[in-house]
Amino acid sequence: MAELWDDDKINGALAGLTDWQRDGNSIVRSAKLPSFPAAIEAVRTVADLAEERSHHPDIDIRYWNLTFRLSTHSEGGITSKDIELAGEIDRVLAATS
Repeated sequence: MAELWDDDKINGALAGLTDWQRDGNSIVRSAKLPSFPAAIEAVRTVADLAEERSHHPDIDIRYWNLTFRLSTHSEGGITSKDIELAGEIDRVLAATS
């Protein structure tokens, strides 16, 4: 089990991530990729990372626009699992853009 983070810890972590925002008990980031195939490749890479961690984001795909939403549902909020995966998603998106 992962420890649920308080507001101060979440806000501090968000400051170190790219374009992530808090939305209730989740953190959310949207990104526009250069093409639909690039967006799908980014999703495929994130899917592999998520599967390795057994921690899966909600992903919305709209042509080349992606939205990632992270929350540790078993804990009812944001934990280190979400922040760590957000950092990995940032790296994937930076390499794809």
